[in-house]
Amino acid sequence: MVDQAELAARWRALGAEVADGMAAWRAAHPRASLREIEAALDELWLGARARILEGAAAASPLADVPAARAAGVAVDCPRCGAALEGRGREVRRLTTRGDRALAVARSYAACPACGAGLFPPG
Repeated sequence: MVDQAELAARWRALGAEVADGMAAWRAAHPRASLREIEAALDELWLGARARILEGAAAASPLADVPAARAAGVAVDCPRCGAALEGRGREVRRLTTRGDRALAVARSYAACPACGAGLFPPG
C-alpha cells in the first residue's frame, strides 16, 4: 500500500516543477501570446498529470489483489461476483491525454468460478 503522505508530497513536488517550468518558460518568452502561454502550460501539466495518474493508480487498494484481500477489501468478479484471485503483478503500458505514456503496475486477477481474467479497476 502506498503511503498517502508520501504520495501527496510527490504530487506537491510535481506542482512545483510545473510552476518552476512555467516561470522559466515565461522568462524565456516574454512576448508570448496567450495561446502560446496556454500551450506551454498544457505541455507542462500533461507530463505532471501522467505522473499523478500513475501514483493514484498505484495507491488503489486493488493494485495488489492479495494485499487487498488481506486488508479486508472485497475484490469480486464483475461477471459472477465470486472472489477474484491474484495471479501475479504486471505492468500495463497505457497512453493518456496529450499522448503521455503511463506505466501502471497492477495485479492480474482471475475468477475461479467463471474463468474471467482482468486487471481490477481503481
